[in-house]
Formats: sequence, C-alpha cells, structure tokens
Amino acid sequence: MNPLHLPRRSILGVLLFALPSVCAVAQRAVPVSSPVTSAVSPALQELRDIGAKDPLRILQMLPDSPTFARIQTRRYDFKEAGRPMEYELYVPSKYNNARPTPLIVALHCLGAVAHDMIRYEHLTELAEERGYIVVAPMGYNNHGWYGGRGPGHGPVGGRGSFATKEDPDNLGELSELDVMNVLSAVRKEFNIDPNRTYLMGHSMGGGGTWYLGIKHPELWAAIAPAAPAILSSPDDLVKIRNTPVIVVQGDDDRAVKVETTRLWVEKMKSLGMKYVYIEVPGGDHMTVICRSPENMTKIFDFFDQTRRR
Repeated sequence: MNPLHLPRRSILGVLLFALPSVCAVAQRAVPVSSPVTSAVSPALQELRDIGAKDPLRILQMLPDSPTFARIQTRRYDFKEAGRPMEYELYVPSKYNNARPTPLIVALHCLGAVAHDMIRYEHLTELAEERGYIVVAPMGYNNHGWYGGRGPGHGPVGGRGSFATKEDPDNLGELSELDVMNVLSAVRKEFNIDPNRTYLMGHSMGGGGTWYLGIKHPELWAAIAPAAPAILSSPDDLVKIRNTPVIVVQGDDDRAVKVETTRLWVEKMKSLGMKYVYIEVPGGDHMTVICRSPENMTKIFDFFDQTRRR
C-alpha cells in the first residue's frame, strides 16, 4: 500500500483511544490564563459541530486561496525508505535568492497529509505577504508521528488505530527522518535564513513539533505546537528553555485535553521561557488552527519577532 494514500478514518476516535496517556497526564493543571470570551459566529459554530463528529471533514472544507496556485508538490528519493516521497512547498513570489529567507516547516495532523497542512486557512496568504517559504513534509505516511512515539509503529487493528500491516517496523524513525530530509533539501535549494527557521504543527504534528523542537533545538528560532498530542513529560522543556514557543489550544478539545496543554504551559512559565499561550474558549481540536486566520496571524507575528540566538 502506498504510504501517501492511506484511507482516512475518524481522527477523533484515534486520539481518544490511542492517546490515553495524553489524557491521563492531565491531573493537576490549573488555568494559566483567563481568555477573553467572545461571541462565536454561526459559521464557526457549524464548523465546530461538524468537527465534533468528523474532524477530518474540516480539512475537506478548507477555503480556496489564489496563493494555492503557487503550492508545489515535490518528490525526492527517500533512500532510507527505498521509495520516492512527496512533500508540499510554497515559495513566495517575492523570493530573492540573494537574500536569506525565513522558513516554516509545517507538520500535519493524524490521518491527514501534507497537502492538507499547507492549505490551512491563511497560512500561504501570510507566507506570501511576509516573505516566508513554507514546507510540509509527509512524515512517511499519515500516522508516523514524526518519531514522537518512538522508532517503531503502533499496534495494528483495534479501535481507533491507523497502523497497518504494511507499515515498516521502523515507521517512527522514517517519519522523523523524512522531516529532516525535506528540511535539508529545502535548505540546499533555497537561501534559507538559519536564524529564522521555524517549526509548527497540529495535533500529531503539534506533538511532533514538541518532539523535534526538543530534540533539535539548534535548528529552530521558535516553535508553534497547536492542539499538541504529546506523550512525553513537560520536564523535557528544560532542554529548550531558550527556545521561544507559541501554543494554541481549545478549551473544548475532545482529543487533546486542555489540562494537558496547561501542564506544558505551566512548565514553560516555571522555567522562565519566552512563550505565548492562546487558549480558545469553546475551541475544538481543529478549527482553532486550520480555520483560524486570527491564530495563524498571531503565529506569524510571533515568528516575525523571534530569531535564533
């Protein structure tokens, strides 16, 4: 089976049943901020209702944008996997090879693909406006976890499992390596500013953002995990205490509990880290990032203000 075209199943069931430790760790957190409650438009509420039943359907409803015409589907020879691998790339029209350009590496959620991630609402519009290159790796397939769940793969079958018999034994290792290969390829082809390279991701990709951000702190000027499905301990944050972080989380997320994310935010606060925490009142697992121009803009604003020390 082609790892790029695995069937899409309900992400909500996967996260609720495949991530028990994500929910179980949320035991003692208290709110770290008091978000301002604002009225929710009927259109947004409709999206939240749809996402509560079938989160991945939201990705099929992403609005079109003229900037999508500049998105490229690239392919490289993934030697370690013994197969070609695709990734999505956006290069702004103002790109000038004589000038270092900021780069965002964007990691997709569980059950989605790179094609979805790079089309999150307002992502490429802001990249065009502010002169960012954006690359979205596949991470080998739609459930590789970017190495965040270890070098292997999850159990095959069972309720809420995306794993298949066709998954390589080293799926997690290949998923992580794919991200690093794509990053390397983009840095070779384009004049990328090494002090303005950023990592962001949603859900599984948010967990991957924590994982790769912590594992390779020398690469990132800042990271932006959204609704992050993460299995490790907030204690790992001591390794990136000098890395700026912006976190987006809905307080009504049924897949990644807000209490878990608050634990990570509390740890950042205790370490004296530079961070911004956006907690969306009534926010679900999907729309807080994939259908939120406001939050996407805040992420770009944060990236604009941060450079690698």
